[in-house]
Amino acid sequence: MNDNTTKIGLGLAALGRPEYINIREVKSIDKSKAAFKQNTLTVLDEAYALGVRYFDTAPSYGKGEAFLQEWKDFRNHEDAVLGTKWGYTYVANWELGYNGKHEIKEHSLAKLLEQWEVSKKLLPNLKYYQVHSATFESGILENNAVLRKLHSIKKETGLKIGITTSGMQQKDTIVAASKIKIETELLFDSFQVTYNILEQDTFEVLQSLLATGKTVIIKEALANGRVFQNEKFQHYSRLYDVLNTLSKKYNVGVDAVALRYVIDSLQPTYVLSGASNTKQLKENLKANTFTLSGKELSVLNALNVSPDSYWRERSALSWN
Repeated sequence: MNDNTTKIGLGLAALGRPEYINIREVKSIDKSKAAFKQNTLTVLDEAYALGVRYFDTAPSYGKGEAFLQEWKDFRNHEDAVLGTKWGYTYVANWELGYNGKHEIKEHSLAKLLEQWEVSKKLLPNLKYYQVHSATFESGILENNAVLRKLHSIKKETGLKIGITTSGMQQKDTIVAASKIKIETELLFDSFQVTYNILEQDTFEVLQSLLATGKTVIIKEALANGRVFQNEKFQHYSRLYDVLNTLSKKYNVGVDAVALRYVIDSLQPTYVLSGASNTKQLKENLKANTFTLSGKELSVLNALNVSPDSYWRERSALSWN
């Protein structure tokens, strides 16, 4: 395997807003906007210093896009590659314990035009512009006006137009999106997908996309924290035993093993670290220090669960 195939990128989902889906216990931290901004800028600087070059955000990540914009303008790293999304609006307004949906999806032409006006300020470092959580239900894959606007953005800017996916229909959504053409040209160049030890349903379709030169970005490699031993998830005892054994063998954290699994099993273009501080980031990047054997990959492959149970369980996780 070529260790240089997959690059670890940084996703800002947990950096730009005070609450996010994760089951890990966290110590009390300052959740003011000022503190989050300072922490995000620090993590971005540390990530760049440690060799990370891809940074992924979205308008729905609270202040994530604004923080990344400020960092881009201040540091002016020409080789920083940025990706953002459109289609979700952050509505929790930094209210801790917000009672309701923190973000609202809308895949309309009006929402695309509104969010593109802000996101395009990330140019020229912006390389990936993605539909945030494309689904059949949102109508995005059949909305000709939206698809044509995305095509015109692609033509005007040279951006790679992509989709991100979640949920039990990830695989079908990817297949459908990968066939969409505008003016005889395939529209979508990149696919950001949930894939990890527990959720392997998209493996074959992602392999085929990679074989045709498409960009594949993997998110939620740590299954929203479910790869970490937790007494609430006793049904993952076998998973925890295997991960702890590999963690000790390679002298890295379970997080690094989970990230390495994605790298070695799929070899995507990028796998995202969702680190919320520099300590987590450094632990995540230890995934670059070892390679899993074929036998170890086989053992981890056998730990997957059905998409139905995976996504049902994820939907029940709380924001904290």
